[in-house]
Amino acid sequence: MAAQDPRLMGVRPNGMMDTPEYRVDVNWDRAGALGVPLSSIHSTVATAFGSSYVNDFIQAGRVKKVYVQADAPYRRLPQDMEKLYVRNTAGKMVPFSAFASGRWTQGAPKLERYNAFPSMNIQGQPAPGRSTGEAMTAMEELVGKLPQGISFDWSGLSYQERMATKQGPTLYAFSILVIFLCVAALYESWTIPLANLLMLPLGVFGAIVASSWREMPNDVYFQIGFLTTMGLSTKNAILIIQFIKERMGAGQGLIEATLDAVKTRFRPVMMTSLAFFFGVLPLAIASGAGAGAMNALGTAVCGGMLSATFIDLIFIPLFFVLVSQLFGGKKDKQKDKQQPVKKFDTPNKPEVQSV
Repeated sequence: MAAQDPRLMGVRPNGMMDTPEYRVDVNWDRAGALGVPLSSIHSTVATAFGSSYVNDFIQAGRVKKVYVQADAPYRRLPQDMEKLYVRNTAGKMVPFSAFASGRWTQGAPKLERYNAFPSMNIQGQPAPGRSTGEAMTAMEELVGKLPQGISFDWSGLSYQERMATKQGPTLYAFSILVIFLCVAALYESWTIPLANLLMLPLGVFGAIVASSWREMPNDVYFQIGFLTTMGLSTKNAILIIQFIKERMGAGQGLIEATLDAVKTRFRPVMMTSLAFFFGVLPLAIASGAGAGAMNALGTAVCGGMLSATFIDLIFIPLFFVLVSQLFGGKKDKQKDKQQPVKKFDTPNKPEVQSV
């Protein structure tokens, strides 16, 4: 099923193919009736066809080990097993053929285990244009169609990716929180950073559109570019809002200061943004070794930079004015209520009487 899924390619089991093997079947009831212990059967076969350590002896001042094993001509063929004898509990020798038989079959030369359970290691890769996350999701869907009692687990890089994917929403939320706190510390205000945060979707929109247009997968390199775009989206807003606050501090009104700041900061914003765009553009069009990582990162950052530059120039002043009128107006009213009204007595002017 996995080999036929269009989201996957190169799916294959990672293991050795079944090979011919000689299987020995022991009739345990007959062995028990003959008084042959289980340990004696195992030790006899292991010693004859393998080897068993007996003791050491000294020869020419050197210690040498003694191993017991059947001679080579008597352990070459499966029929040689019928020539073995096993001692029973009564001390008599019982022929091996009296309670065991052998047959040829097919089996795995190596037993695969994962967490002490019989397992099969399956490897593969995503199809072109598909991400590793989509490929892992496809495998999980296929495993869900298997009979009950069959489970799965990830290992290696797939396990690390699955663990890192669970932390993705937390990291994005933490990044937004850090941006908010940094901007709040810069402006010494809790309301003005909201205008900066409203810019994030516009920059992220360009990164998603550019990566989707080039059919880039949602991999770790795209996510790095995604986070970079979030920071760059607030950069243009900082350049304009800081200038607005300076003009308002000089006595200009909100609308007048906003329009003046946009006109004045238009050239610096365009120069810095385009300089960064053309600096990252070689990553988006790179080729050769490692081009996949560079293309994914460069495409996300270039797309986000374009949208953060041209779209934000329109919405930055709009959002700042809306946030300032929404929260700033309430603060001004509260200040007016808190400040006492001072009354000044005007001196009486002398009345001029006409004669």
